[in-house]
Amino acid sequence: MARLCEVCGKKWWRGKQISHSHIRTNRTWSPNIQRVRAVVDGKKVRLYVCTSCLKAGKVQRAV
Repeated sequence: MARLCEVCGKKWWRGKQISHSHIRTNRTWSPNIQRVRAVVDGKKVRLYVCTSCLKAGKVQRAV
């Protein structure tokens, strides 16, 4: 599954996970990406869209 929003371009990002003993290891955060059917230029297509774009109404879902 894609980890990239096709509307806003949001993608995963990196950082460090710090344990109680302060050992630092690499980790990633992924956005909440959903595969939805949307209407684009009058056609129904499947897109990978983050939930913040869905909630903001940036995507018109196909019924």
